[in-house]
Parts: sequence; structure tokens; C-alpha cells
Amino acid sequence: MAHDASTPQTLPATLGAPAFVNSWRRRGLVAGSIFAALAVALAVLGQAQDGLGWDHLLRGWTLGLMFTWSLAAGALVLLMVQYCTGGKWGLLLRRPLEAMSRTLPLVLGYWAVTAIFRKHLYLWANYASDSETAAALGRHLITEAQKSCMDFKRPMLNPAAYVLVSLACFAIWGFYAWRLNALGRARDNQSAETTPYWIKKFENISGPGIVIYAITMTAAAIYWVMSMDPTWYSSVYGLLFLVGQGYAVLALAIAVSIALAKAEPFQTLLRQTEQHDLGKLTFAFVMLNIYLAFSQFLIIWSGNLPDEIGWYQDRIWGGWGVIITLDFVFHWLIPFTLLLSRDLKRNKRRLTAVCLWMLLARAFDMFWLIEPNFPDAARNLHFSWGILEYIAVPVALASFWAAYFCMQLQARLLVQTNDPHLNEILEPEHVHA
Repeated sequence: MAHDASTPQTLPATLGAPAFVNSWRRRGLVAGSIFAALAVALAVLGQAQDGLGWDHLLRGWTLGLMFTWSLAAGALVLLMVQYCTGGKWGLLLRRPLEAMSRTLPLVLGYWAVTAIFRKHLYLWANYASDSETAAALGRHLITEAQKSCMDFKRPMLNPAAYVLVSLACFAIWGFYAWRLNALGRARDNQSAETTPYWIKKFENISGPGIVIYAITMTAAAIYWVMSMDPTWYSSVYGLLFLVGQGYAVLALAIAVSIALAKAEPFQTLLRQTEQHDLGKLTFAFVMLNIYLAFSQFLIIWSGNLPDEIGWYQDRIWGGWGVIITLDFVFHWLIPFTLLLSRDLKRNKRRLTAVCLWMLLARAFDMFWLIEPNFPDAARNLHFSWGILEYIAVPVALASFWAAYFCMQLQARLLVQTNDPHLNEILEPEHVHA
């Protein structure tokens, strides 16, 4: 039976991360090491099987890069959204989101690997001029459509632009992450009377920052994934990644917050009301995610234009229809169905399970986006040792990222004591049995 408390709760004396966060960090390092060794073994086996073992390792690395980037950069933009919109959920998620944003240096290191080995991932990186694409076409290494697109897009799809644009994006994201974290620390040392000043300051930074992030994120998504198929273009590609980032970041932030609630200070702060509200916000991202993805599919499929429909044919024919069906079920149908339940959103264990499922579904969706870009996989879903790199490598990268995230989570107090919503969260929660 639920009961009503008669007096407000008091803020716990301990506001730092619980001791068990350190055990999370150690587990992440151990898991990362094990799966890194497994990834190397699978690459050797795959190389002996079809000569693509190391290429598959790089493809799996790209999935791991995109997944961890979605969490780090997505947390940054969600933090800016919170500063612009306000709300109690910011008090609960602000510190986890800040910690995620501070993992961008590690993601930069992950990206550097793809930049070094870009010729194994991007067709355009192998042909630097019109004469080279013409020679490749003559040897039947590329199609006429690929040649035309690479020649037309060469001002953008060239190694120098790839590196410079990517580094510029990381510099911009790094600046905003540093600035917001620095101001957040400075705000901690101020009294509650300065709250209006800080609210206005964060809004002035975050408002333009959201727009700038949307532009730079779109550029990164185009260079890192969409350009794997130089013939493909989509006007909503960046927006799909932006919504997908919110989908994944909210899932992880909620799972982390619920896990932290096993001890103080989140044991006191995470009330059932705020947990339910976070579940509803996640449900909104699930709806928006499927709306955008299905809208793109419906418009292109109904238009049936040869230069557009091929991208979907690569991901439906040759056995890939099974994967897109599972992607629909995993990525949308299951989270949508479960998050309809009010009781589930108020149950910590069940909501955590749904959030973890959403993270796995997001990784599965990116596998469907990445692997069919390559000639050996397009319209040809088949098993090989190399295909298992899509499990081993992303798990390794995500585990190392999680360890680094835990370290950042321990670096600051989990509660902003001068937040205007703190007193409201400490008020008694009235729940009827």
C-alpha cells in the first residue's frame, strides 16, 4: 500500500556518486577487454574465411562509433534542450547528461580510427579524381551511377573535407560541452537568489547551440554513414539521427538514474512522479522516431524512383527483409507497446528493462543502416565470422565508453543544490493505492 508522507524529505548529506559506480567502471573495463580480444579473434577467422575479416572489424567499429557518439553528443543537445525548456527532469538528469557529454574526447579517438582506415569504409575515398573514377568504371569496379555521384559530390566527398569537417564538428561540440559543464560548476557555488541570472545565461547559450548542433550533427551523419553509399541522399537523414540520439540518450539516462536510486542521493530524489514523467518523454521519442523513419520509407517507396528506391532494395531483398521486420519490432513495436502502460512507467525494474532493450534496438537499427552499404552484403544477408564483429566491436567500444562515463559521473556531485525545483522534489509525494 502506498502512503502519504506528512513532512518534506531532507536532502541527503552525501551527494556524490555511490560507491558501486566504481564497480560499474571496473566491469566496463573488463567487458571491453574481453570483447576486444574476441573482436581480434573474429577478424582473424573472418580473414581466413572470405578475406573480409578486418573490413568487418572496421564496419563494426563504425557501429560502435555511431552508438557512443549518439550517447555523448546526444546528451549534449538534450542538456541544451533542458536548459531551454526547464522542468524538474533537469534536476534528475543534468549530472548524468553532463557526464555523458564529457566523454566526447574518447569518441574523438574512436573516430580517428575510421579516419585512418577510411578507404576500407568509403568508396569515394579510393578515387580522388574524375580520371580515377573513369578508370574504375572501365574495370567494372564501380557502376555508372556511383561514378556520376562521386564526380558530382567530390567537392564534399574528399579526404580533406572529411577530416576538416569532422574535426570542426568535434571542436564545436567540445566547446559547448566545456562551456556548459564549466558554467554548471560555477553555478553550484552561487546562492539560490542568482537563479534567474543563470537560467537566462544557459538559455542564451543553449538556444543557438541547439541550432548549431543540428547542423553539425547532420554533417557528421552524412560523412560517417550516409556517404558509405555515394549514390544515396535523403533530406531527413540528419533529423533521423537527431531523434535517434534522443531515443537512446533518454533510455540510458533513465536506466542510470534508476540504478543510482538504490542509494542516496537519488534514492530520495527519484520519486515515482518524476520517473513516470521521464517514461512519458521517452514514449514521445519512440513515436517521433518511427514517424520519421516510416515517412521517409513511404514517400520513397511510393515515388518508386530508380535513384532512390535502390537504397531500400539493398536493405529488403536477399534476406534483409527479416532484419527490417525485426528492426520494426525491436526498435518501435515493443517499446511502444510496453510504454503505453502507466504501471510499467512507474515500476523501476520494468522501466529499466525497457530502456536497456531500447539501447539494444538502437544498435540493431544501425547495423541495418551500415552493413548493406557494402557490395558483399547488399541484397545478400549471409552469415560469416566477420558479421559477428557487429556484436564484439560495438560491445567493446561501448564498454570502454561506459567505464569512462562512470569516471566522469564520479567527478561531480549528483545534485545541484540551488536548483529551483529541488524543494518541489523533496515535497511529500501523494500516491493513492
